[in-house]
Amino acid sequence: MTDLLKIVEPKWNEAYRRSIILRPLAEQSYCPRHQAHEAATTLGLSVRQVYRLIRKLREAQGELTALLSQGSDGGRGKKRLAASRENLLHQLIDELFVTRQKISAADLVREVRNQSLKAALKPPSDSTIRRRLKTLSLIEHRRRGELHPETRPIYGVTPLADGPFDWLQIDHTPVDLIIVDPIDRSPIGRPWITVAVDVFSRCIAGFHLSLEAPSATSVGLCMASVVSDKVEWLHQRGVEAEWPVVGKPRRVGVDNASEFHSTAFERGCAQHDIKIEWRPPGQPHFGGIIERLIGTLMKLVHTLPGTTFSNITERGKYDSDQMASLTLEELERWLTIAVTKYYHLRPHEGIDHETPLHRYTEGLKKLSADGKSIPIPRDPRGFLIDFLPMVYRKLQRDGITLDHITYYSNALRPWIQLRTQPNSLLIRRDPRDLSRIFVLDPESHVYLEVPYRMLSRPAITLWEHRLARKRLRDQ
Repeated sequence: MTDLLKIVEPKWNEAYRRSIILRPLAEQSYCPRHQAHEAATTLGLSVRQVYRLIRKLREAQGELTALLSQGSDGGRGKKRLAASRENLLHQLIDELFVTRQKISAADLVREVRNQSLKAALKPPSDSTIRRRLKTLSLIEHRRRGELHPETRPIYGVTPLADGPFDWLQIDHTPVDLIIVDPIDRSPIGRPWITVAVDVFSRCIAGFHLSLEAPSATSVGLCMASVVSDKVEWLHQRGVEAEWPVVGKPRRVGVDNASEFHSTAFERGCAQHDIKIEWRPPGQPHFGGIIERLIGTLMKLVHTLPGTTFSNITERGKYDSDQMASLTLEELERWLTIAVTKYYHLRPHEGIDHETPLHRYTEGLKKLSADGKSIPIPRDPRGFLIDFLPMVYRKLQRDGITLDHITYYSNALRPWIQLRTQPNSLLIRRDPRDLSRIFVLDPESHVYLEVPYRMLSRPAITLWEHRLARKRLRDQ
């Protein structure tokens, strides 16, 4: 398993270009030879290589890393252009086209021709240059200050969803509630919620509750909630209800906050073939569904003790801190009940007064009748890891220490004994459960799950750990 954030940008961009052309071919039951030949011409590969990549893409269930180039580009499958011509074309695209100046494709073609002749090189054809421009990555389009053509919505028209998980909307908001410390029950502030809604059914696909401000981590954990089976989630919280909303969305609609433009979020979505649709500036209706959902949830929250209501006027003389009584864990359980036993079962005006759960199950039946289904990640743990925050730490004789917690596994022993461990190890950590970390083996590129060194310690969240440390410092 290759860590997404360690893949160098040129290699990632080339895999992304391949995915634009090859994913639609891999989704077909059979790829005709003329389509494979066209893809080979566009990508500078042989037809045989195209079929090999399509097979790898199918085996990996569409994961982008299946398309990473391996080894040298020499041999039969090398680029159609010679290295000197290829380097010049890449340089001019990067220096002239992928900038805020936004020169046209025609201007680029002329400049490539002029610079090639000056360097005594044969200019690439117009069609070759234009094909390269069609395969620019999300990052390169953003450097031009524009959306990728596949993610650019039609202005003035709110996109519609064709079925369950065709399109999700994700957003954050501070919860209108003061929560309390689970130990001394003193007020500690308002948490944040990141929530995802299925546009087709209006079902809540997942949410993440935290005291941390919105970040790429909270987005990633919400995405992990979306694709995870909710049965274990409900069992852990003692809630007897149905929440069958699970799977990998085809596209997600988000605003232009920095966490939705993070490399971790963009690469995680690209890896799992999830298209990102950023909300166009000045087009608030593109986020209307998620904003109405958040408003509905907050109205429910206003009935809880410790609510801050939606504004000072509405709150009046109500003492939110004095009335606060719910911990973060209790609020999470309450929200789970509100979603599964109220919101999903209430007729919704936006879907012809159907209940979200009924519309979702009917949508699943239609997909099944058409021989389709909502895709599930082949490796849920790997999906989670792709969105988790990353840190580096050195390996010590007693294991790995992170935030004053030491982790150890017998799998680390050979590195300790032979002293062959690298200077630092790449580590991913789930802030919802500090009882284990995921350590990347730099040789096999496989993540090792490493638990607490003291296994008797209970699993806690990152914010609980920080709260405990603060309490100790105060004492």
